[in-house]
Amino acid sequence: MLLSCDPHDNEAGLMLLEDLTTNANQVQLEVLEEILTQNANTEYLRGYLDGHSDKGLFKKKVPIVNYEDIKPHIERIANGEPSRIISAQPITELLTSSGTSGGQPKLMPSTAEDLDRKTFFYNLLIPVMNKYVDGLDQGKGMYLLFIKPEISTPSGLMARPVLTSYYKSSNFRNRPFNPFNVYTSPDETILCLDSKQSMYCQLLCGLVQRDEVLRVGAVFASAFLRAIKFLEDHWRELCSNIRTGCVSDWITDPSCRNAVSSFLSKPQPDLADFIEFECNGESWEGIIKRLWPRTKYIEVIVTGSMAQYIPTLEFYSGGLPLVSTMYASSECYYGINLKPLSKPSDVSYTLLPNMAYFEFLPVQKNNGEEGERVEIEVVGLVDVKVGHYYELVVTTFTGEYRTGDILMVTGFYNNAPQFRFVQRRNVVLSIDTDKTNEEDLLKAVTQAKLLLEPYGFLLTEYTSYADTSSIPGHYVLFWELKTRGNNDLSEPDHTIMEQCCSTVEESLDSVYRRCRRRDNSIGPLEIRIVKPGTFDALMDFCVSQGSSVNQYKTPRCIKSKEAIKILDSRVVGKVFSKKVPFWEPFKMETK
Repeated sequence: MLLSCDPHDNEAGLMLLEDLTTNANQVQLEVLEEILTQNANTEYLRGYLDGHSDKGLFKKKVPIVNYEDIKPHIERIANGEPSRIISAQPITELLTSSGTSGGQPKLMPSTAEDLDRKTFFYNLLIPVMNKYVDGLDQGKGMYLLFIKPEISTPSGLMARPVLTSYYKSSNFRNRPFNPFNVYTSPDETILCLDSKQSMYCQLLCGLVQRDEVLRVGAVFASAFLRAIKFLEDHWRELCSNIRTGCVSDWITDPSCRNAVSSFLSKPQPDLADFIEFECNGESWEGIIKRLWPRTKYIEVIVTGSMAQYIPTLEFYSGGLPLVSTMYASSECYYGINLKPLSKPSDVSYTLLPNMAYFEFLPVQKNNGEEGERVEIEVVGLVDVKVGHYYELVVTTFTGEYRTGDILMVTGFYNNAPQFRFVQRRNVVLSIDTDKTNEEDLLKAVTQAKLLLEPYGFLLTEYTSYADTSSIPGHYVLFWELKTRGNNDLSEPDHTIMEQCCSTVEESLDSVYRRCRRRDNSIGPLEIRIVKPGTFDALMDFCVSQGSSVNQYKTPRCIKSKEAIKILDSRVVGKVFSKKVPFWEPFKMETK
């Protein structure tokens, strides 16, 4: 169901949203019928359905598969075979996911219609935001958006991240004027392949237009904080450019330079003096609100693993709301946050039933030693149960995938379910029989970092790896810290860090604590403090290996030896847990 949404007509957009969510089941059936009718004679579906498009037969015969199962078909298309292997519509590009398959990005087939669906999705966000925030057409958004180079496959199809695809598409570049979505960044700066030049020029344009900025943001919280760090490192040079009206010589990309020069048509010494005064203060607490005083909110994804950035964002924000508007991936754009001003911990996404056909694999969250278990029987969109966990399965016009995303149902909007993103499956640390997932690690780190805050330290980034170079192996956490205000200490007291180690261990699950206390199969947890800028270097390395600047998320578990070497080369302090965590055997209740 390819729908359109006029971003200028708020009432029509909200009515469309009501219609889609009220008739969620019917819309889902229509989407599935359209997918099957269109693709019944593709090589992939014909092998299961023999040319039929019956919905019941689809659910009975077509297996739910992982990416690895469909990967050979996609690779055939990438190597020049026809799109009709899996899609009746011509595949126009391959989208590279932020996840990997065998160390390489996954390739997701995409069509021209997929871009139109994304445009519909973005347009529907506007009436939702306008419902909660007034006057968004009276200024601009300072959104820091980036692209990365494409890879040409043997077929001639380009392979690129989903956001690079959208920003380079005519849907974005030739978008109609929309007063609710005017950016401070010229398209030329967004489309600049040099990420440093792009970042510098976008920040420069944002500073020059500071009085017009109503909202700021990036896709992920990590990307936005990287921009703030970049501003901390380059504000003096930015002020010099504003003071003289000239762009720095190292900005050599012609389109980028010309676009920015139009904003620096004359020297602005008063503006430069003001920015210099704010940036040269004792603390950067509240710097966003001070530099961009009309800002109404910060728009970044702060759900899932991004939640660990919330304290740092709050430090810089000056009390601004943190808004996560959407839930999307390379496979599909899924859902919208219908209460965008809710607290990050309360964010739920309402899945739009016209974007794809959605199914759910129930996930049993056990408190015992088995961990997660995914059930085989799938559940439809409107049949999920509040409070239950599911792995999302999506069937699009170009394939069916288990996404690996674990969601929890928080409620319903009309007849469409609302979900909280919990974690990605199989992001784990493991030494023995322990399996620590991303969510559990985040909770443990969140508990431990509270010990630092009274002493003026903020945890700005972290990652981990399972060090098995010694027996027994142990968990290693790399922490990058930031001092708050006038704190002159470069790192916390050794005793405090030991307490942090112990708190992490006490916060981990029963299996981990059993391995530490009873089995002695895991050694004491270690925290390695790294110097400022270390996680920027890690990101640069990951980007050099094929990750997207725009989609990059700090990995919470590092497996690359090169990446670990980069982190270890910047360690300024190490500390181990001195206490063995508490554990007692699991007890069954008797009746």
